[in-house]
Amino acid sequence: MRWIYQSQPADEVEALSKRVGVSRVLAELLLRAGRSDPATAGEFLQPSLARLDDPLRLPNLPAAAGRLRRAIAAREQIVVLGDYDVDGVTSTALLVSVLRRFGLNPRFVVPRRAADGYGLSRSAIDRALEVGRPDLFVALDCGTNSREETAYLRAQGVEVVVIDHHRSTVGENADCLLINPHVHGLTDAAGEAWRHLCTVGLVFKLCHGLLKLLRGDNHPVAFRIRLRDHLDLVALGTIADLVPLQGENRILACHGLRILRETQRPGLRALMDVAGVRPEQDLVPTDVSFRLGPRINASGRLADAALSVELLLSDDPAFCAETARQLDAFNRERQDIERRITEEAETAIEERYASHAGVVLFAENWHPGVVGVVAGRVTRKYHRPCVVLGKEGELAKGSGRSIEGVNLVEVLGACASDLTSWGGHPMAVGVALAKERVEAFRARFADAVRAQVSAAEPRLELAAWLSLEQVHERLMDELESLHPFGQGNPEPVFGLRGVVLRQVPEVFKEQHLRFRLEDSRGRPLHGVAWKMADRLPPAGQPLDLAVELKWNYFNHRRLLQLVLADWRVAAAE
Repeated sequence: MRWIYQSQPADEVEALSKRVGVSRVLAELLLRAGRSDPATAGEFLQPSLARLDDPLRLPNLPAAAGRLRRAIAAREQIVVLGDYDVDGVTSTALLVSVLRRFGLNPRFVVPRRAADGYGLSRSAIDRALEVGRPDLFVALDCGTNSREETAYLRAQGVEVVVIDHHRSTVGENADCLLINPHVHGLTDAAGEAWRHLCTVGLVFKLCHGLLKLLRGDNHPVAFRIRLRDHLDLVALGTIADLVPLQGENRILACHGLRILRETQRPGLRALMDVAGVRPEQDLVPTDVSFRLGPRINASGRLADAALSVELLLSDDPAFCAETARQLDAFNRERQDIERRITEEAETAIEERYASHAGVVLFAENWHPGVVGVVAGRVTRKYHRPCVVLGKEGELAKGSGRSIEGVNLVEVLGACASDLTSWGGHPMAVGVALAKERVEAFRARFADAVRAQVSAAEPRLELAAWLSLEQVHERLMDELESLHPFGQGNPEPVFGLRGVVLRQVPEVFKEQHLRFRLEDSRGRPLHGVAWKMADRLPPAGQPLDLAVELKWNYFNHRRLLQLVLADWRVAAAE
């Protein structure tokens, strides 16, 4: 792994440190992230809900909010169809819960992966219309490219609103009212505030716009709704969907995690309980990414994601406890299936596709519902974009994940002639194609990725070099102001130069290791390395360590812990 470190000008670090009132370490991190202006740096360190942009400036949102206002006044019937991932599930729960506060009883439908396929499909629409045609149909986290499906709804006299953040592959759609910042306002500099919102963030903006309109009408319910109380759902969808945690996403995620920590939703409390999430020990994005999100996703991957929506909407503690246990069981089943497929995928890469800049994997016995998770795993392990496909009918269907610097939307655009359908965003996509086109797609995908990236060597970006004496609780308190970490705001990795382990690291659970360091004053520092037992750092000689700094909660105590990302023998001076 190649370590990359670009030092920042010492005079600029010193100046920013003094003007913002932070340590030189934090000032260096801010400069590295391009936040050299003290005002911008201050806003980043203290994200405020008051800085959220006026929702009515978002293209088509005033019209959509106005349409919902008319629906509320006329007590119209609304159907909400949301995608089956965490973004779609939380978007559906958010919109339905707000509309219920105004006395409406919207029906909600979530596509069944096996029966309906992805998104706004005809079969999902027909299932939604079985009990009658609504006045308004709202599609969430899908629909941007569904021209035939929206035309089908309009032909039946149903008005359609689509709220989505996936890129358009078909151009404008006159049969729906579309809120999608990647279709409208892409070249507008003012659109930076909301450009990277995922669907649940856009639904939050729509609800905010609706409340502004109804408060202008002096609607009594509009004044009783505290929209910030719904930020727990927004944080879940935003973090799970891997959108950049910058701008408004950072504000929504930061405040949403605080609301999630104290959420009063019985469903979320039950889900946190089965997932082993302890809000009193703080709550960070990895709790969403690796604990809560996968359990919400599991029902959509293996069963019916409507179950997850019902969990988020329910006030019945008994139902929530049982449903959370069901989702946990689905997740364990998903993990078993995913483990087997991951092993087969890794074998295929190492035996047949090791030289490919981008990898396409396909097997007819792979479950299409878990291949997205597998794609993420192999992408991280081999540091190259990967698409993993399973069989669904006569099609090869699946998901792709990318690495920094490779835009999968552009890559798939170059492969469009091989694909039946595709869509997504730069870091994650869904694809479908005829099975006989897989080989052609594999070659074209590898070429398209190679055109964007010249080398697939893993890179480790160091945020700063620290001495052991600088690793202390005061620094941890400062790093708290950079949270939440995630896509677009990566957790800093620090370099420790020339440190010496006094004892050989201790291996535990056959694959992890623990180690101990001492600074110049003899103060002990404890560390851990996950899945690195096959590469033990040696004791007794100078080493350079790349580490993340974490709090470890144990026996009601909070201890500073080094998490080893990589190590190398220190260069001789």
